Amino acid sequence: MTEAELRKRLEQLRIEHRDLDAAIAALSAMDSPDQLQIARLKKRKLQLRDRIAVIEDELIPDIIA
Repeated sequence: MTEAELRKRLEQLRIEHRDLDAAIAALSAMDSPDQLQIARLKKRKLQLRDRIAVIEDELIPDIIA
């Protein structure tokens, strides 16, 4: 993938991550929240965070000081 494609994918993942955060907050605020659904959303959010970290590592070169 090119750098532009990686940056676009990174932005998409960040948006999805924020959306999941909002969904988790909304479900948690309900009178009787569905704990299983919340757990699934949190797991998906962690997966997204890991993918975001991988892409960021690809975009930002390691500098040996």
